[in-house]
Amino acid sequence: MLAYISHPDCMEHDTGRLHPDQAERLSAIENQLIMSGLDFVLRRADAPRVTRAQLERVHDKAYLDRIYAMDPVTEPVEIDGDTVMSPGTLRAAERAAGAGVLGVDMIMAGEAHSAFCAVRPPGHHAERGRAMGFCLFDNIAVAAAHALEAHGLHRVAIVDFDVHHGNGTEDIFRDEPRVLFCSSFQHPFYPFTGHEKETANLVDVPLSAGAGGAEFRAAVHEHWVPALEMFQPEFLFISAGFDAHVADDMSHLQLTDADYKWVTEQLLAVARKSAQGRVLSMLEGGYEPAALARSVVAHMNVLIG
Repeated sequence: MLAYISHPDCMEHDTGRLHPDQAERLSAIENQLIMSGLDFVLRRADAPRVTRAQLERVHDKAYLDRIYAMDPVTEPVEIDGDTVMSPGTLRAAERAAGAGVLGVDMIMAGEAHSAFCAVRPPGHHAERGRAMGFCLFDNIAVAAAHALEAHGLHRVAIVDFDVHHGNGTEDIFRDEPRVLFCSSFQHPFYPFTGHEKETANLVDVPLSAGAGGAEFRAAVHEHWVPALEMFQPEFLFISAGFDAHVADDMSHLQLTDADYKWVTEQLLAVARKSAQGRVLSMLEGGYEPAALARSVVAHMNVLIG
């Protein structure tokens, strides 16, 4: 059973009319699920609000104090040029991070074999002490830390195929030997990090503008799969950003729906070898609604088995 975890509060994160991260992204996914028939075979669950203790596993206390103090009552507040808090943002971010926690608990309890979290705001740019790139809390890091600390796992892997480097996840886990972080991303490109491997538990694969499925698949085969098989994770997490899609004007990579299906198959094969098939996928980027929705459904079709 594939768990599908979301919450209406994630629609209340109001970024303004011209911002790429619109609530329409989640609506498009919901509509595509219905059109594909997947809606009838999912186990739906409402994301809980993350607890302060769960956030403090990956974020500095002082940083969290600042974010909560900034929670606006009426008018939006800009954290930086890309990241905004509206009156509904903090609750949405709490649900987004809480979705991953619930997904881990459901999978570890045998209530689902995998989970997809359809949430916003995204999380992989949020560093231990800094919000940026649309992100307040590092949702996938919160989930991975929960698997380690609450469920006693010894090795978890995070794979990030968003077109932007997951600098926040890397910042949080760069010196954590229990976590292997594998990522692909366009480079040079925002946030202009990740192009140099710095520690043994980081596998960063920069891709040049114009790269497509052939280059991406080669990187997965040559870099990710060997590292993952050697590491033997007990749980596999996916930062699932779909903004490297050829139809998404956020970037200059040329991936297609079929590439997202293919990479999910490769990752699920790894998870079946060492992690009993345990996979939790968390929505990151993807800003062309139709391409996003199709790619998510292709991704979920593989996860559902």
